[in-house]
Amino acid sequence: MTKLLVVATGNPGKLRELQAYLADSGWELTLKPETLDVEETGETFAANACLKASQIAQATGQWAIADDSGLQVDALNGAPGVYSARYGTSDSDRISRLLRELGNSENRQAQFVCAVAIARPDGKIALESEGICRGEILYAPRGASGFGYDPIFYVSEQQQTFAEMSRELKGSISHRGQALKTLVPQLTTLKP
Repeated sequence: MTKLLVVATGNPGKLRELQAYLADSGWELTLKPETLDVEETGETFAANACLKASQIAQATGQWAIADDSGLQVDALNGAPGVYSARYGTSDSDRISRLLRELGNSENRQAQFVCAVAIARPDGKIALESEGICRGEILYAPRGASGFGYDPIFYVSEQQQTFAEMSRELKGSISHRGQALKTLVPQLTTLKP
């Protein structure tokens, strides 16, 4: 019996990424209906992930999975944080604003955070997980892969930005990868 999990996103790329992580979980993933939108009003990544999972589950009557993620820069008191996607009108705009606000600060430490939540069809949260990947912000972008802040997020252990890494490497060490690594084993315990 196939277990259906509605992904609280309209982004086919995010669906493919989640499918890769959950390939052996016994769950079939599908995008949320285009007409359903959830306003992210939470003050934390976890609150937004729970909000999205819960509302999509209730609206569809199905199990739902949602994530919320973003970049927190130490010298900017955790900004852009939950506003990472709304920090500008495009990826290059967001990167320019972040580099401008960081200026010549020597403290370039930062982290990507990802919170994932799974909700039952009644909207109750069944599972939550959070992953963190520490790194630092470069003075200029490097690499052509990835999206968002990937070209300026440098992971010293790999000596590469997220935008320079292979999809497999990024997937194994990224904040989303960490959150899902913790979550996937627990998925098998859920009874639809």
